Amino acid sequence: MENLINSRKAITSLKKIPFNKTALAGKEIEYIRDAVKRGQLSGDGFYTFECQKVIERLTSSPKALLTHSCTAALEMAALLCDLKPGDEVIMPSFTFVSTANAVALRGAVPVFVDIEPETLNIDPKRVIEAITSKTRAIFAVHYAGFPADMDTLQKIAIEANNSFLIEDAAQALGSTYKGRPCGSLGDLATFSFHETKNISSGEGGALTINKRDFFKRAEIIREKGTNRSSFFRGQVDKYTWVDVGSSYLPGELNAAYLLAQLEITAAISAERIRLFNRYMVAFSSLEKLDRIRLPRTPPESMGNGHMFYLLMQNLDDRMAFINHMRDNSIMTPFHYVPLHSSPAGALHTRHVGSLNNTTRVSEVLVRMPMFFELGSDIEKVIDIAIKYFKTNRKR
Repeated sequence: MENLINSRKAITSLKKIPFNKTALAGKEIEYIRDAVKRGQLSGDGFYTFECQKVIERLTSSPKALLTHSCTAALEMAALLCDLKPGDEVIMPSFTFVSTANAVALRGAVPVFVDIEPETLNIDPKRVIEAITSKTRAIFAVHYAGFPADMDTLQKIAIEANNSFLIEDAAQALGSTYKGRPCGSLGDLATFSFHETKNISSGEGGALTINKRDFFKRAEIIREKGTNRSSFFRGQVDKYTWVDVGSSYLPGELNAAYLLAQLEITAAISAERIRLFNRYMVAFSSLEKLDRIRLPRTPPESMGNGHMFYLLMQNLDDRMAFINHMRDNSIMTPFHYVPLHSSPAGALHTRHVGSLNNTTRVSEVLVRMPMFFELGSDIEKVIDIAIKYFKTNRKR
């Protein structure tokens, strides 16, 4: 009994290592104070415009609009695609609910297809199988910050009723595909600045627009369906309601915090990539023994160190690993529950073909701690993880 008590004391005295921690590495507080002094805390002030300039530079997109979330950016994308009841949008089931919600809110149908087992991105071959005369768009999710096969998907989209190709790049700011930045690869792209992302404002997002025909309407949709932006540029003498829309702007305090983060994107990405590579080296021998599977970088792509995951043997193996890490004060969560298996999925969506890869990945994927300030604590994470594999053979 005494040994058990001592063991529990040792565990509770361990430093807790979270899965994620938002970086505070630049001028965040300084910029928030300045935003307050400037006096405009509503959207589209100095810091909002500065953020948009930086995002345009980072993504090589001609226009970026800051939003209060990636969810808002996805809803704007669905509106810009002019989705109507009965239209179909092809997407992976292995994604966050906002990807599908944006489509379902327009009365259109999310059509789920399987992911590639290597990259965990949408499988272009399955996309082809899902095309019908009702297909209007393809939503490509860049999972873990690794770009989907956008050139192939672009060709498919053109052949499929000249459909729109949308990047759900929530996790992919700073990633590149064939030398081109994510955010410039589709007709539209959406980003997240949620606290779990590389660059964060707590809550936040952005829409990048690569079709100039969308520029004016995007501003209107973002401003509650009004031409307010044109009014403030002096292009109209008053502003009024001209289209459907909603309130998608973030406040200036969020934008101030975000600008400080965006200014050090390169440093944050470099550190996360260093941590990613350290994990790869540490666990490579386990992959050679067929004990786990590590992330794969798609050909001609570069990730941003957003996420490091392990694919375990099965569901029991994953849960045992998560419990082992939690007992040692390290948080290692799993990820998406496939949307096709959700209650709302049964009501609002359909799927085409087998989703076996999606189902299996959802049962075996576990995410390792990954954040800017993880530093030398990564060695503790690795050591404790290795102890699990030493005592738990293939299941």
